[in-house]
Amino acid sequence: MAEVAYYTKEGLEKLKEELQQLKTEGRAQIARAIAEARDKGDLSENAEYDAAKEAQGHHETKIAKMEELLANARLLDESKIDSSKVLALSKVKIRNVKNGATMSYQLVSESEADLKSGKISVSSPIAKGLLGKKVGETAEIAVPAGKMEFEILEISR
Repeated sequence: MAEVAYYTKEGLEKLKEELQQLKTEGRAQIARAIAEARDKGDLSENAEYDAAKEAQGHHETKIAKMEELLANARLLDESKIDSSKVLALSKVKIRNVKNGATMSYQLVSESEADLKSGKISVSSPIAKGLLGKKVGETAEIAVPAGKMEFEILEISR
């Protein structure tokens, strides 16, 4: 059984839109490719037809995975998130104890993670180390480069 994943409203809508696009436009494109390949004659020696059928299989697998993801998706009511400690969907401002650099992140589901927009996956090493911590506490986190210490400066929704 798949793991339950928590989403923001925008993240859940994006997931639904992508699934809808795969089911409509994506399937239509593959059907056209199969029809074009079929029109070229003998199917037993038609590489284009084989490639189109294989693409169809990959496409349907992707749809099935997204449907499973959606079935296990839960919308988090951001107004009910406790902002006294770091939780999923919390926005947290942290300071690297060693070099003094400050960073702000929002902890989101894996499929919503986007480092450029400051969203990190709750399953990432940094997020795991921050979960449950309160303002003023220090989190020691093991990262590939070694151990890092972060002080939690601020938690918000």
